[in-house]
Formats: sequence, C-alpha cells, structure tokens
Amino acid sequence: MAIVRDPLDPKISMWHFLAYYLRFTREKEGLSLTQWGKIIGMARSSVSNIEAGRAKLQVDYARRLDVKFETGGLFELLLWYARMAHDPNWFKQYSQHERQAAEIKVFHGQLIPLLFQTDDYTRRYGRLSTAKDREAVLAARIARKRATLERDDPPYIWALLDEAVLARRVGGGEVMKPQLEHLLEMSERWNVILRIVPFSAGEHEGADGFFQLIGLHDRDIAYAGAHGGGRLIEMPDEIKNFIDSFERIGAKADSQDASRKLIKKYLEHYT
Repeated sequence: MAIVRDPLDPKISMWHFLAYYLRFTREKEGLSLTQWGKIIGMARSSVSNIEAGRAKLQVDYARRLDVKFETGGLFELLLWYARMAHDPNWFKQYSQHERQAAEIKVFHGQLIPLLFQTDDYTRRYGRLSTAKDREAVLAARIARKRATLERDDPPYIWALLDEAVLARRVGGGEVMKPQLEHLLEMSERWNVILRIVPFSAGEHEGADGFFQLIGLHDRDIAYAGAHGGGRLIEMPDEIKNFIDSFERIGAKADSQDASRKLIKKYLEHYT
C-alpha cells in the first residue's frame, strides 16, 4: 500500500509553498506522480522528493509546467521568489550539497576554512558558539568535514586564503603549529589546489567576506558567509558574480609553490 503523506506547510517558507502548490496543481489535474513526471521529464521518485521537500524544483522544469498549464510563468516566478527568500532549512540543504559536490571553491580571509582545519582548530572556534549545546555543534562541524573529505570520490577543492589566516594565532603554538603542518599536507593532495593571497597583493574583493562555490553534477550553487549565519544562493546570475570574484581574487594569489613557502615561513614562528 502506497504511503500518502500530508503536504508541506506552505507557511514555513517559499520552498514549502512551492512544493505545496505543485502538489495541489497535480492533484487538481487528477495526475499521478508518474503522469506528472512525464510532463516535465522527471522520474516519479524525483517528483515525490520535490513535493516532500527533499529536492528542489529547477527552472527548466518550472518552465515546462508553465507551458503545459498556460500559467503565464507562475511556476518560474514562484521558483524565483523561493530562491531569493530566506529558507530556514538552508543549512541542511547546503550540507547535503557539500557532501555531493564534484568541486568546491572557497575563499576565506579571516580563518582557515573548515575543510582545511584540524579538529583542535575547529574546537577553538567552537568555544565561541552561543548555541546551548556547543559540543553538539562542534561534533556536527567535524562530522561535516569528514563526510566531505573521506568520501570514496572526494571533490576537487580550490582554496584561496588571505595571508591573515596564517598570521592569526588561533590557540597559540600548540594549535597553530599542527594546523599549518596540516595545511601543507592538504596542499599536496591530488584533489586540492591551495593558494595564498599575500599582504603584498594589496586590496582585493575578498574584503566583502568569505564565500564558497559548490559544483554539483547538474548545476552550481554558492554560499555567502555573514555574521551570525549566511545564505545559500541558487540564482545563476548571482552565482556567476561569485565565480568572477573568485577568479579576480585568484589573480592576486601566489602560485601553489610560493604559497607553500609562505606557509612554511609562518610555521618557522612555532619551531
């Protein structure tokens, strides 16, 4: 017997509203999940996942629905609003994307990114968390890092770091020495390109904050950090802006070999 779930609550977020309205329209037309999938070229399971909030509608499928039901672009417009609005479940979705990524590009100018952190470095910043259960938050960060790096098919990782992350003495020598050694080890991995933007490069676009680009097998998404949180970005035009920024910051970065020499220079401070 098929399991029939209640529709998502449309008041929670625009994504929930879109999933709710998709299901409403399908049932109003008297279509099964399989029949609906044939309209937009999607498997029955994929339609079910979208209606349950486990996956998100993409623009090509929204346009096909608008053509089929002559809605004047309603589905594509709802998708636009969903992508622009704050999604309270964004980080869960982001973490899933990170674990599935084929390629990750990250810039950070204030601290070493999570994927390059030692557990001790992560713990030092974990102490700053205002969450009630800081240990759970810390454990989740470490688990998230390992889930991405220890996959059978780990993603290619391109990292641009400002020299400031090397200069900041997080936890003193007992934390920074193994952290810098870990950075060097990471920089030698076959799937990692690590480059440092030196102080001598002067001003660059990274002053606006850190960001990460995630290349999935069917599209790109971005994450922009902010104080107290961040946001997941799925609009192609905005993602292109971040891609361009990454390239321009990279133009000011040292080569891989020069970056390793700079890391070793800072490592000498702790030996």
